[in-house]
Amino acid sequence: MNVQVENLEKSMVKLTIEVEREKFDEAIKNVYNKSKGRISVPGFRKGKAPLKMIEQYYGKGVFYEDAANDVIPDAFNEAVKENDLDVVSRPQIGLEKLDEEGPFIFTATVAVKPEVKLGEYKGIEVEKKDTEVTEDELNAELDKVREKNARNVSVDDRPVQDKDEVTIDFEGFVDGEAFEGGKGEDYKLVIGSHSFIDTFEEQLIGKNIDDETDVNVTFPEEYHEASLAGKPALFKVKIKGISYKELPELDDDLAQDLSDFDTLDEYKEDLKNKLKEGKEAAAKRAKEEEVINKIIENAEMEVADAHVANVVDQMKREFAQRIQSQGISLEQYMMFTGMTEAKMEEDMKPQALLRIQSRLVLEQIVKDENITASEEDVQKEIELLAGMYQMEADKLKDMIGEEEMKGIELDAAVNKAADFVVENAVEV
Repeated sequence: MNVQVENLEKSMVKLTIEVEREKFDEAIKNVYNKSKGRISVPGFRKGKAPLKMIEQYYGKGVFYEDAANDVIPDAFNEAVKENDLDVVSRPQIGLEKLDEEGPFIFTATVAVKPEVKLGEYKGIEVEKKDTEVTEDELNAELDKVREKNARNVSVDDRPVQDKDEVTIDFEGFVDGEAFEGGKGEDYKLVIGSHSFIDTFEEQLIGKNIDDETDVNVTFPEEYHEASLAGKPALFKVKIKGISYKELPELDDDLAQDLSDFDTLDEYKEDLKNKLKEGKEAAAKRAKEEEVINKIIENAEMEVADAHVANVVDQMKREFAQRIQSQGISLEQYMMFTGMTEAKMEEDMKPQALLRIQSRLVLEQIVKDENITASEEDVQKEIELLAGMYQMEADKLKDMIGEEEMKGIELDAAVNKAADFVVENAVEV
């Protein structure tokens, strides 16, 4: 296999990969063996026609496209490995030569990790954060505690009010036709949460249990489903339940229910200490973020758009998994909020770029400072991963391959690099 590497602008690389004819012919035979049972040729029982007869009947290139798809992944991976490329995007494939003579030639254009030139990264000045807990902050936290321990009280003697939680069945119609994804049963909706589009929630105020009502809304102009964008919609809604939150009294009894303390004053003091710990942890994170952002400002690097797009895709998957755990699909989220996929991707780009830049400067600091991860550091990373996958750390460790372990070791070293720059920062 022959590979030519062309460096393009902004950390993009174009590989021209030439696959020997013998290997491509072997791929044709593999595709033929997999698919011959589905091919009919006059004079032969299905699956019994020789390769030459199929090519003669359907054309010489009948298996070329499938053979190319069979060859490309391994050839691309081999080319990347041979040239020691750190690829950070999906390849864009182009077919250069696909015929009956000579080698099969294709191109793969990819983003690679850019070269990073660090500026100043030691002695970065950052603002000192206040970690004292104010009385207002303590009272706000107590309100959250009461809210969290509130009792849901069902009501049937009054209509829906703001802040109520209603249980509804609904079905949406546009131009008199029901649309996909616009139907739900026993859906719980908090009035005033603005979970649904337009004035949907407000129109339920004043309705009673068992009321069936029409709710008229208009989908946003930039709605993700083009067939619904900007159109008026009618939702037929049935109110099946109404409830409100009854907050507990803030007294010694509540303190005893929620903690090992006998009095409210003791509970408040403990809560204040926990809030302080939380503020200190948040201050540490903010300090790290500020330090790294300044290191990025001092550094030089060119991040490819394809690299950013790849991280945006990852962030979308992470977001979809988070809301899926709450029982909401990405499609439902977009329908209820009016968010479009294009808008979501655009909103995520700055965060994706920052995530990439942060990682790149920290990896460069790992190299420049010769930071290495100890066995203990690596074990901590494995335990964190095991917790995410709800597995025992030892079992996960047994499943980790050599390349994956290198990645974990780098993650641990990058975390140490973050600690290093924070420790060397100056608070002013």
